[in-house]
Amino acid sequence: MNPHTNQPISFMSLLKSLWHHRNLIVTMTKREVAGRYRGSILGLFWSFLNPVFMLLVYTFVFSVVFNARWDVGNDETSTQFAVVLFAGLIVHSFLAEILSKSPGLILGNANYVKKVVFPLEVLPAIALGSAIFHTIISLLVLQFAYVVFSGVPPWTIILTPLVFFPLAILALGCSWVLAALGVFLRDIGQIIGVVITVLLFLSPIFFPIERLPADYQVLILLNPLPFIVEQAREVLIWGHLPDWKGLTMYTAFSTGFAWLGYVWFQKARKGFADVL
Repeated sequence: MNPHTNQPISFMSLLKSLWHHRNLIVTMTKREVAGRYRGSILGLFWSFLNPVFMLLVYTFVFSVVFNARWDVGNDETSTQFAVVLFAGLIVHSFLAEILSKSPGLILGNANYVKKVVFPLEVLPAIALGSAIFHTIISLLVLQFAYVVFSGVPPWTIILTPLVFFPLAILALGCSWVLAALGVFLRDIGQIIGVVITVLLFLSPIFFPIERLPADYQVLILLNPLPFIVEQAREVLIWGHLPDWKGLTMYTAFSTGFAWLGYVWFQKARKGFADVL
């Protein structure tokens, strides 16, 4: 395959590529997850221990040291704050894992560009699959903590995939953009590290969004995370149905952005071999 030939950019070609290479995506996602823990004594068990340690630390710091409250009622316990906080961190970590990996996806797999006929457009999907795996583990830890601290989880937890779905699509679009940019602009990896930190503190993860003045609430809602963070807490902790209208609008925007990211990636990939 000539790397300089024009690549398909239609929305249908995007869907066809992901479907046609679904087995490859699953296989390489498994390899990616296993490779992350290869060589360690506990191996894949670290994927469970990491979120457990995180939850224990946040529970101790915010419940014991700061005695923090989320202001949800007089019957709120100090440990509930840690659970609410952890739910927000799971959403942020999901997006952060994909964004941090994306700039190096092509650079780290230069052999796929030069020597092998490989569908490069599936690399962001593999990064997404790895992030989904770690998010599922973290969600299981969160539910275990909920059972310990609060009792039986609400039935609305079954709606969690629907809440994460639009963010996953948006993350996939971002990954296509960043993967292509990372080839030509090597500093993008450093920039993304700063962006991830900014997103953390400009999202209602450590505080309820209601504590902010109305003017600042509008600015924070321009961030892609707050809406998903709030909806995740609604279904995971508070037992409320999500904002279906908001999720629909978010999904529509994410789908359009993902397609534009795919178009950019397909247009830019013609120059990958010349730079690497």
